[in-house]
Amino acid sequence: MATEHTLNTLGKIASFLQGELKGPEDLSITGIQALNRAGPQEISFAVNPSYKEAVEASQAGAVILPQTWPYPISRPAILVKDVYLAYAMLAAALNAREFCAQGIAEQVTVGHNCHISPEVTILPHVYIGNDVTIGNRVTIHSFTYIGDGVTIEDGVTIHANVTLYAGTHIGQNVIIHAGAVIGSDGFGYAQGPSGHVKIPQTGRVVIEDDVEIGANTTIDRATFGETRIGHGTKIDNLVQIGHNVQIGPHCILVAQVGIAGSARIGAGVMIGGQAGIAGHIELGDGVKVAAQSGVAKDVPAKETVSGSPAMPHRLWLRVASLLKKLPEMEAGLRRLQEKWKE
Repeated sequence: MATEHTLNTLGKIASFLQGELKGPEDLSITGIQALNRAGPQEISFAVNPSYKEAVEASQAGAVILPQTWPYPISRPAILVKDVYLAYAMLAAALNAREFCAQGIAEQVTVGHNCHISPEVTILPHVYIGNDVTIGNRVTIHSFTYIGDGVTIEDGVTIHANVTLYAGTHIGQNVIIHAGAVIGSDGFGYAQGPSGHVKIPQTGRVVIEDDVEIGANTTIDRATFGETRIGHGTKIDNLVQIGHNVQIGPHCILVAQVGIAGSARIGAGVMIGGQAGIAGHIELGDGVKVAAQSGVAKDVPAKETVSGSPAMPHRLWLRVASLLKKLPEMEAGLRRLQEKWKE
């Protein structure tokens, strides 16, 4: 993959993004920045024509624009099909850093029968239990707890204060942000004659490849079997995922989403912030759940739902519109009741 050392001219960047170059190939580019902050040797971007004035006022040396840009282009530019995707790819490439193994710090505690690659960076005050396996190019930041029998595959980055309970499996190239807790007990109790009886949680959590888990997110271990997060799924901060939940590949879960136990989430599902998903229901592939929705029953594939209780989005728009009119409708109804009495 191209890196910051090779993407140093406009021509190379255009080739990397597979875009149409409008300007000199040899124009020097040192970084990417927002339109209002970019300098003459930086490239910026505009996702749609509403940024016309910002593009014209910018000091950026070049800009990334959509292929459908309707205005005259007065500065070096690269035209692409999807500007936001191009920005993401270029920013990732320009900020890429080669892994440099620093080994295991002296202040790290390592248990018995562990298999740790020499190509790792494990910073001070990490605790590693027994029978742990850690692959190549893994970075583990300080004050992380790794329980017995945890497996961490190649290319993983674990930030500070993460807790991985016993038996957790972390796939390749996973990123786990600070404070996340993976593998804690699922919330399961039976009602006994003298109080709640805890149901043992004997399963584990499996995180597949290329998943990113936000800060202070919690993922509970299964009662039996596995709680599983599919490859490529991205989870925001402060998300709660209950026991035995199955999440498919390439999903997006925004902050403060809560998913109750044994829910099944299909591939490519998008769940907006503060939405709640009831237990033992299924969201089909490609479902979209609007923010603050409460989903209490199955949702078929590719449907978009909103509201609480969640309903098809178009229906929710009508309901929301009527909600604003309820005081007026109530007043009218009272007037009709009074006339009827008369």
